[in-house]
Amino acid sequence: MTKIFQFQYKDINVLSEEIEEFMGFEPGQSPEPFSELIEQALQVAPEHCKITGAFKIFTEIDVHPQNDTIQIENQLFSPGKIVVTQLKEATQLALFVCTAGAGISEFSKQKTAEGDEMMAYVLDVVGSVTVDKAAGKLQKKILEEVRLSGFNITDPFSPGYCNWSVAEQHKLFSLLPSQICGITLSDSALMHPIKSVSGITGLGKNCKQMGYQCNWCTDRDCFVGKIKRRKNSKKNL
Repeated sequence: MTKIFQFQYKDINVLSEEIEEFMGFEPGQSPEPFSELIEQALQVAPEHCKITGAFKIFTEIDVHPQNDTIQIENQLFSPGKIVVTQLKEATQLALFVCTAGAGISEFSKQKTAEGDEMMAYVLDVVGSVTVDKAAGKLQKKILEEVRLSGFNITDPFSPGYCNWSVAEQHKLFSLLPSQICGITLSDSALMHPIKSVSGITGLGKNCKQMGYQCNWCTDRDCFVGKIKRRKNSKKNL
């Protein structure tokens, strides 16, 4: 059974400090005009975001650490060693999707067309942080669903990260209802609305959330890794 949720923007609680950090600034230290633009963007974001998320739990699964694959029903995934290692204790798996909706990206494009490229950029970042935090909210819903069974959950993992090919989103979406949460895939496996995420979470009595082990990962474009590396470099100064 697929469970679908709608989230109010106020419940996601996106903070200006989180936007600054995503943009590469220290929290509370973004230069003008960014601090003012961030506040303006957060004020208008609720009317341009339609935040929805969904998950489906699968019991017919096999995690194969020996060849770094995961079988879910009739689909064989090859997410790589990092993901499989984190999911090896799972006895069930949840596939999830989450989106901030198309409105925030369309508003950003409108600002670009009007020549306000700085606001367009800030709105784009707000959309990214919004869907990331909404996905975190969805993980709490998954945990609530399985906790009564004595299960815990792993961290979530998404195609396109940790060396997991984004092309496997086609397999992931094939196991979920068509156009779930209004999300569609392009031939190249990119999601629309753009501000959307998908992924997999392990469920089981021996599962636990480790936090992202960025030292294991070679993805230099992941914003989580960028933030961690920046913080670590400052500690070592």
